[in-house]
Amino acid sequence: MPFINVKTNASLSADKKQDIKSALGRAITAIPGKSEGWLMVGIEADYDLWFKGSDAPAAMVEVSVFGSASPSAYDNLTGQITDIVTSSAGVPADRVYVKYFETPNWGWNGSNF
Repeated sequence: MPFINVKTNASLSADKKQDIKSALGRAITAIPGKSEGWLMVGIEADYDLWFKGSDAPAAMVEVSVFGSASPSAYDNLTGQITDIVTSSAGVPADRVYVKYFETPNWGWNGSNF
């Protein structure tokens, strides 16, 4: 199960959040074997966030994946996430950062995979 958490200081309407969620659902397929069917998304808008000492629009996106992926898959997903956040939240591409976490264990319903 991948988890994508978007933190941004931009204000987002419910419709924009839905757009971002749907677009991330399509983008996650950049990682082989991942799909929206198991994707969890969190969106934290109006988040207190500063970058380079400025509160201009910015975003930090954290992506957690069960297992691992190739650097090229991560590069592809980073580009798609950046495009999504730029177009939907109005955050300039040079103020979007994406961090990846890989885990061999994922607890779910009292079980570990």
